[in-house]
Amino acid sequence: MNFKEFNYYRPDLASISKNIDSLLVEFEKAGNAKSQMEIIDKVNEIRNDFNTQRSIAGVKYTQDTTNADYQAEQDFFDELSPAFLGLEVKFYETISRSKFKQDLILKYGNQLFSVAQMTVDTFSDSIVEELQKENQLGSEYTKLLGSAKIKFDNKELNLSELGSYLNSKDRTIRKAANEAKYNFFSSNKIELDRLFDDLVKVRASIAKKLGFNNFVELGYKRMLRGDYNAQMVSDYRDQVKKYIVPLTEKLAEKQAKRIGLDKLYYYDEALSFKSGNAVPKGSPDWIVDNAKKMYSELSPETGEFFQFMTQNELLDLESRSGKAVGGYCTYFSNYKSPFIFSNFNGTAHDIIVLTHEAGHAFQGFCSRKFDVPEYNFPTYEACEIHSMSMEFLTWPWMDLFFKEDTDKFKYSHVAKSLIFLPYGVAVDEFQHWIYENPNVTSTERNAQWRKIEQKYIPYRNYDDNKYLEDGGYWQQQRHIYESPFYYIDYTLAQICAFQFWKKFNQNKKEAMSDYLELCKAGGSKSFLELVEIANIDSPFKEGCLESVATEVNNWLLQVDDSRLN
Repeated sequence: MNFKEFNYYRPDLASISKNIDSLLVEFEKAGNAKSQMEIIDKVNEIRNDFNTQRSIAGVKYTQDTTNADYQAEQDFFDELSPAFLGLEVKFYETISRSKFKQDLILKYGNQLFSVAQMTVDTFSDSIVEELQKENQLGSEYTKLLGSAKIKFDNKELNLSELGSYLNSKDRTIRKAANEAKYNFFSSNKIELDRLFDDLVKVRASIAKKLGFNNFVELGYKRMLRGDYNAQMVSDYRDQVKKYIVPLTEKLAEKQAKRIGLDKLYYYDEALSFKSGNAVPKGSPDWIVDNAKKMYSELSPETGEFFQFMTQNELLDLESRSGKAVGGYCTYFSNYKSPFIFSNFNGTAHDIIVLTHEAGHAFQGFCSRKFDVPEYNFPTYEACEIHSMSMEFLTWPWMDLFFKEDTDKFKYSHVAKSLIFLPYGVAVDEFQHWIYENPNVTSTERNAQWRKIEQKYIPYRNYDDNKYLEDGGYWQQQRHIYESPFYYIDYTLAQICAFQFWKKFNQNKKEAMSDYLELCKAGGSKSFLELVEIANIDSPFKEGCLESVATEVNNWLLQVDDSRLN
């Protein structure tokens, strides 16, 4: 069914609550596991329907943040979702004390009950109002960034549309575009500070009410991290500092030389080659047409998937006024359909975001057999393996999009993926500090960001841009506002994706087989269990990060990057 034909209505929480309560009473009275399983399936039908309506409302709101009707529906779910979570917690508590729990585990797997326990630990009726406030603040941030109207090149541009100017070969244009971008953030600094102050305070309050020492402990449980902890993540960040940061410093030096500069400033970082970055050689429709060919040839499964996505108009790819920034994939349980959202702007990022979100969507498509909502997608760090690996699995078809600039794209893709790792762990270290020190001022917060940034990205030079020198760069990172502790997941997945890249270069058939098995498992296993299914090493395993860094660096050294200019 076409996305435009999806049926949307506002769920009636009172009716949902009555139905679920009745089913849970019936569950507790059931005399055998089979009867309880039938009741679980009925509850999951209700949950899937609610999640579908929430996803439809969320997509429409991000498609046009200026639409009052879409705003009203988003506000409705911001307010209703915490109460619905309370019903889900009641469901989790009930199934967890089942007399037939072992039979239920045999049917549904351990992961459902692991997710259930962690979710129970993160909720209480006493925090509903604060959860509503947290949702509302996140939506305000989305709307603020979506409202950007930046006058540049005799046009009125949003943040996504400014992207092509940020990559310009002309240094004057690059610098001016970056200054225009950060002038927007600087002029909205008071509101950005207010939103984040309120988010930190409400999260700290929620953690305290739930009995946690701070939001760090609560944040990890919210992220459903059942098989690793903050100390393991801290050790991992140290490994990035030791093995990756020195490589990225050398890459920055090579980049400056390659584009003819004595010193690389922040507005130069996006330009990889003096002759200009690789860009797609056609329109968004042309990109989609080539993607159809790419996915049909990659595998029968990916071909079927992408045909399904295009036929049912489950992609919204082009940037426009009022549209939320960024890209994402969501899922409509009632229709067994993923959905891809992005903002094309004529840069190589268009292809990266398409293949990235297609990785998420393909996994959702492969996991349609699961009616358990928890298994539609895995935890975030595992989700990002699908997406980041798909970026590399599609390499043999990059010439369709970049033609004579394909080698440029591939070099830049690998280099920037490596360069991303220190930034990703910087965001994570910053968030740990924030929630361990929730009462600091915005000035202290920004100073700490700048200190951490210099630790992991020592070559970055802001050329006296006051907003950035004072530590404002992080305010553009929506994950910090909307999804605390998410960002490290991208770096963990990048280490996994590099392993898929190596495997695909050596044995395409084996790599695709492992990737398909990973996607089919959906969210039915924990992160480390899924890594095992994929036949790759855990990023936490001793020697893994050093090995990956060596492999990637050796590939980069074999490329004569000066030839690509």
